[in-house]
Amino acid sequence: MPNFQQFIQNNWLILLQVFLFLLFFILIWNIVLTLKMKKIKKNIQEMFSGNKVTNLEELLLGQAKNIQMLDKDIQELYDISNQINSLAGKGLHKVGMVRFNPFKDVGGDQSFAIALLNGKGNGLTISSLYSREGTRIYSKSITSGESEKHPLTEEEKEAIKIAEKS
Repeated sequence: MPNFQQFIQNNWLILLQVFLFLLFFILIWNIVLTLKMKKIKKNIQEMFSGNKVTNLEELLLGQAKNIQMLDKDIQELYDISNQINSLAGKGLHKVGMVRFNPFKDVGGDQSFAIALLNGKGNGLTISSLYSREGTRIYSKSITSGESEKHPLTEEEKEAIKIAEKS
């Protein structure tokens, strides 16, 4: 025991400095932890603000239910989008028109050829040939940009090309 007392008496200044350093270190560490705790409390208050939730588990369960409802809504929108896309492919939405004069010496460009096609290039052409004696109208079915039963005129082919570009 005398050695311990003698050690303390001989080194009391060094021991005091070590003690003060440790005290200062603990004080700084306490301040840092207090600031972190305030930040965590602020984040928790922001997370629970506006909600009548008393704990984190209720909040997470509520969010899980919201995500399930949103998933269901997204699936419904996806299905509707597919239906619209399918209908758009079937509808006649590509249109091309060419005006022309079938009789080189008589009249103006009173005749025309119209191509009405869907997204797959199927549809019909309508041609009108105008002359002083009367007007004649012809229609031809189109499959993949071609007529299977009746030959196409140059004007009808041009109308189909215009329609396919639109």
